[in-house]
Amino acid sequence: MPQHSSWIDDLTAWYAGAARDLPWRAPGTTPYAVLVSEVMLQQTPVARVIPAYDGWLARWPTPAALAADPSGEAVRMWGRLGYPRRALRLHAASTAVVLRFGGALPTTVPELLTLPGVGDYTARAVAAFALRQRHPVVDTNVRRVVARVVEGVGDAAVTKRDLALVEDLLPAGGEEAATASIALMELGALLCTARAPRCAACPVSASCAWLRAGSPPLAAPVKRPQGYAGTDRQVRGRLLAVLRDSHQPIAGEVLAQVWDEPAQRARALDSLVADGLVDPLPDGSYALPGSPAEGRRPATQ
Repeated sequence: MPQHSSWIDDLTAWYAGAARDLPWRAPGTTPYAVLVSEVMLQQTPVARVIPAYDGWLARWPTPAALAADPSGEAVRMWGRLGYPRRALRLHAASTAVVLRFGGALPTTVPELLTLPGVGDYTARAVAAFALRQRHPVVDTNVRRVVARVVEGVGDAAVTKRDLALVEDLLPAGGEEAATASIALMELGALLCTARAPRCAACPVSASCAWLRAGSPPLAAPVKRPQGYAGTDRQVRGRLLAVLRDSHQPIAGEVLAQVWDEPAQRARALDSLVADGLVDPLPDGSYALPGSPAEGRRPATQ
């Protein structure tokens, strides 16, 4: 039987009183809803995800409901959440769930990994947080906590070896292990942050090897996120916003008004088409994927 570290008990006791009240943690949350939350939370702050998550599940409470709509509706509903290919992945995964699993999310990590767009982290997160199974779930927050408490370094990149390291820390029972996994994430998100850790408030500071070592600085500075203004990402976002706001195809000349640099605009539009987020139509107009465009006049203004 695995012997988990005693500081994990201190951590889960802290989590019981400090955990944020988030909708995907509510009792009775389905595995599908947890999958939606995990996909939305990738590279996106919690505050932005909550309204998108609530709206998504109000419209599509089950995989079957989502799969019944065109994939373009998933892109439309994604709104300004960013990285809209995630919407296509959720739609593709839901379609596979309906076709291969009778409309209910599979219950093992190997089966979850067969779903389009579901990688190792997401499969383990759904199995642990929704199904309460004993699986190590390692994101950047968990890796930072373990790097500091166990290894005595300020931070470290996530690697496959971390799965075995974190698994050794978890309690033996599935329920207890799942709680410990989310508590590790919560500590990294709220207190053991990359830039300004709040060590005085940390429930495991007495066990932290990094603190005992004098909190040595990172080997490399924390990278600041890339700017957004003027990038192809901004152009893609503007083009996609026009298409999301219309239930008719959009004429090419309308999209030409979105951005005044033709080469960058064309490059961004081509990338949206290549990613499957936009369909080019025979008349030169554009629409979200799967939109019923035949027989409809494109919007020209």
